[in-house]
Amino acid sequence: MPKMKTNRAAAKRFKRTGTGKLKRHKAYSSHILTKKSRKRKRNLRQSTLASVSDMNKLAIMLPY
Repeated sequence: MPKMKTNRAAAKRFKRTGTGKLKRHKAYSSHILTKKSRKRKRNLRQSTLASVSDMNKLAIMLPY
């Protein structure tokens, strides 16, 4: 049986935590930043966990 392939697009966007959950970066932080408040931009810098509903799809994309 051939090796399973990792989805490279997903591998660049998600990292596994020590407990096996998937960490992601927040959206809306790349452009049109002048109208966003300082607090909002600061909160967008922090990473967060991927939602539980997406975990099954991501597990298939990131087998290793």
